[in-house]
Amino acid sequence: LDAVRRGAGLTGLVKSKSKKQNKKQQQLKNDGGNHSGDATNNTNNNGNGPASYGTLLPVCTGMSMALVLSGLRDRANQLGKLANQHDATTTNNDDNNNNNDDSSPTPTTPERNIVLWSRIDQKSCYKAIISAGLTCIVLPTTTHPTTDEVSTDLDALQAALDKYSHRILAVITTTSCFCPRVPDEVDRVARLIQGWNSQHCHNGNSDEDNNNNTNTTTHKRAGIAHVINHAYGLQCTQTNKLLNRACTIGRVDAIICSTDKNFLVPVGGALILSPNDQVIACISKNYPGRASASPVVDLFITLLSMGLSGYKGILEERRRLVDVFRVKFDALAKKFGERLLDCPRNTISFGITLDNLVIGTDDETKKNVQITKFGSMLFTRCISGTRVVPTKETKTISGHTFQGFGSSYDDYPHSYMTAACAVGMGEEEMMEFFERLERCWREYVGKREKEEVRKRLTQMEIKES
Repeated sequence: LDAVRRGAGLTGLVKSKSKKQNKKQQQLKNDGGNHSGDATNNTNNNGNGPASYGTLLPVCTGMSMALVLSGLRDRANQLGKLANQHDATTTNNDDNNNNNDDSSPTPTTPERNIVLWSRIDQKSCYKAIISAGLTCIVLPTTTHPTTDEVSTDLDALQAALDKYSHRILAVITTTSCFCPRVPDEVDRVARLIQGWNSQHCHNGNSDEDNNNNTNTTTHKRAGIAHVINHAYGLQCTQTNKLLNRACTIGRVDAIICSTDKNFLVPVGGALILSPNDQVIACISKNYPGRASASPVVDLFITLLSMGLSGYKGILEERRRLVDVFRVKFDALAKKFGERLLDCPRNTISFGITLDNLVIGTDDETKKNVQITKFGSMLFTRCISGTRVVPTKETKTISGHTFQGFGSSYDDYPHSYMTAACAVGMGEEEMMEFFERLERCWREYVGKREKEEVRKRLTQMEIKES
């Protein structure tokens, strides 16, 4: 938590606020404009930052997501039972006072078994929801009118909140994603969820949430939770500020961060952060059995080895290389008649179009085969970390069919490839990456031209015969 706070810049536990802090928090609340029904003065977080509490799980990000959802479901059920018992007792007391012999029925809470998921075309998160025994409602994304970005559809979220109502356990948003997808507007989502809870769930808080009111006798329901998939987002200052703001103005329950993508350790661990200690307690209690201590030991050794200055150093080096990476990637794309995708809100993953990669055919299926072939060439030539996405691909995962899979949008207009400027990459490695990519691209173009010549010769021979 200390590394996350002092290194990555996430805020922590707020014990007491000065007038200056209160003024700053009020300014953050007002920055987003006026939204009807928001509950900015009474959030689930008690003013705490995203890195107030945490736990380290020795499992990958996807499995950690399943554990988080299971913990939130148990917590919601417990708070629902307490609220039902309290409401039943209150109703019976009122009936007795009115000398009414007919008891009113005991109020019940619908089972919270639905998760709203802002679409991001990565399989693990969707599978985690299904593995937790929950129903996933995939929320569509929207394209930006003036850029190439794919982002949150807040109108679709609002409609889903109204439609599924008290059956919703949580909303899952994502802050680290492949271009052209950009981080979800988690601050606006947090505000929207808090506003909905305020109207429908008595502000969405419970006695357990309110550590300052432990003697109160009012039992309130859990409300809809907000889980943020922050897998490799700790390395990005821009998204970390977004998380700080989300916790200030709205509802945030849990943030999931991958250890390997943020701290340069082997795959297999995840850090769960929360502004609420009760959420962390429920998740920890739900962890079944034992697992290898290696992910915990690896992170411990790495943090001791780097120290705070070392960790800040690799984060600063990544920030320095971002602009260089963007310029180099754009220049390479222009050499082959392509362009850099304009996605300014994604500062980790970058993309370039592949619209001119395949020539000589208008058949979409044949084009996609050749584009996929280009992606396989990159892989076999050790150009790792790239992602080649053809248009109009479909993929079915656990019974749900995703149209335009890869771009997180049903009908994205471009074929493209992505590459990331991630923490741990040095300038020398970056230059080597672009040299290999250009060499491979030229090799592909050479093979494509030879194939075109061969086809023309074959057609001439057919005509002559």
